[in-house]
Amino acid sequence: MFRYSSIYINLLSLFISLIIFVVSQLFFSNYDTFTHKSSLKAGFEVENTIQEKTNEVVEEKTEDEKNTWYLEIPKINLKADIKEGTTKEIMEDYIGHFEETKKDKGNVGLAAHNRGYKNNYFSRLKELKEGDSIFYNYQGETKEYIVTKHIIIKDTDWTYLEDTDENTITLITCVENQPEYRRCIQGKEIKESEEE
Repeated sequence: MFRYSSIYINLLSLFISLIIFVVSQLFFSNYDTFTHKSSLKAGFEVENTIQEKTNEVVEEKTEDEKNTWYLEIPKINLKADIKEGTTKEIMEDYIGHFEETKKDKGNVGLAAHNRGYKNNYFSRLKELKEGDSIFYNYQGETKEYIVTKHIIIKDTDWTYLEDTDENTITLITCVENQPEYRRCIQGKEIKESEEE
């Protein structure tokens, strides 16, 4: 019977251990690389997904900004959305836009309630004086107007809603306890050159 010497057994054990060590290092090294690549890939995918979502939000925001339509008058703490039409239902929740007037260039005509309704956006319109600022935003572009007229007109007088060569804004509301009259505020747009 052949007997192995202890040196031979030790060398054989060492050799097998080295082979196992090298094989395990190669395996775990590839495993770590694979795992690292997978986690990097997953990280990039998550990052790309987050970036895509962020881009969508930015695009939605930009689209929302394009669809903004509101009136702001700092002196009377008014900021309210505008909607097409001047029916009672529309003016329950919005400032109404006279459909026959312009939305951008020319004469923009707006109306709102001043008392007795859920939203009375023009309740303090009577406080405006010549020189006060009115800001009108349509599709993301804001224009500043300066009040040039504050008058009472007959409810049958539509001349102030006729189109104008200059950019004008016309705000109309009822006069308290005088159903046959309307309060009319008009403003002219301030051009950038005039501001400087």
